[in-house]
Amino acid sequence: MSYNIKTITVVGSGTMGNGICHVFAQNGYNVHMMDINQGALDKAKATISKNMDRQVAKGSLTEEAKQAALDLITTYTDMAAAVKDADLIVEAATENIDLKLNIFKQLDELAPENCILSSNTSSISLTRIASVTKRPGKVIGMHFMNPVPVMKLVEIINGYGTDKDVTSTIYNLSEKIGKVPCVVNDYPGFISNRILMPLINEAVLALQEGVAGVQSIDTIMKLGMSHPMGPLQLADFIGLDTCYSIMHVLHMGFGNQKYAPATLLANMVQAGYLGVKSGEGFYKYTPGSKELVVSERFAHMGYIH
Repeated sequence: MSYNIKTITVVGSGTMGNGICHVFAQNGYNVHMMDINQGALDKAKATISKNMDRQVAKGSLTEEAKQAALDLITTYTDMAAAVKDADLIVEAATENIDLKLNIFKQLDELAPENCILSSNTSSISLTRIASVTKRPGKVIGMHFMNPVPVMKLVEIINGYGTDKDVTSTIYNLSEKIGKVPCVVNDYPGFISNRILMPLINEAVLALQEGVAGVQSIDTIMKLGMSHPMGPLQLADFIGLDTCYSIMHVLHMGFGNQKYAPATLLANMVQAGYLGVKSGEGFYKYTPGSKELVVSERFAHMGYIH
């Protein structure tokens, strides 16, 4: 079966959702951005416009192309209206399995029969998601990286029953929007988070055990391993709650103690220190400041005594 992708519905208008809308619209696709809250949609559209302004300032996008892309984005608060003409749906809601299963049940009932249903999930089984639909062959993962307009990777995840034609369609589509697609199979964490999250968790364990301080851990990984960002800073950027959630998925999925979330990570999440989104994690974040300041809770660690 061949698929002609012209209209794409993105469910969720948060950081990932608006970034996905941005990229598809910039590449000439009709985009339906759906959220239950019109205020969130208005904020997302403004964010897309602001991010495109940066591209215009850098000379990578013209003002005319920016306006043309924005004109391709239509906002919806009604799911049925948002998906009725969709060729592809990208779900980009919060990383919560019950929420995603409920959304996919609705999408399966409302979307055209030939529509591909994809999820931007970073850890939840695509086979599990597909199981609540009557079209498991048309369910696939499109795991974009944050920030979506900048990051080249799209991790394409095949569920157990995903049709080869669907995989091929999504692979080719990813290339058309300037991304580099990599196909993986449906195991806990896929590839990106199966490797990344244990790295972050091990860095937290090293901090927890007093092996080194925040700055030392991040600097060693940046200068010694050529990582653009240290694992603790990256954890703050991702959100410590998200890191904890993915480690929990790995721990439950593999049943192996090596994937157990660090106690320090669990405590920080429980206490509300989630990183950039809450203003403090391993570092403290002040609006408008680009200076990287270690949280006072860890400032005493990692120095010569």
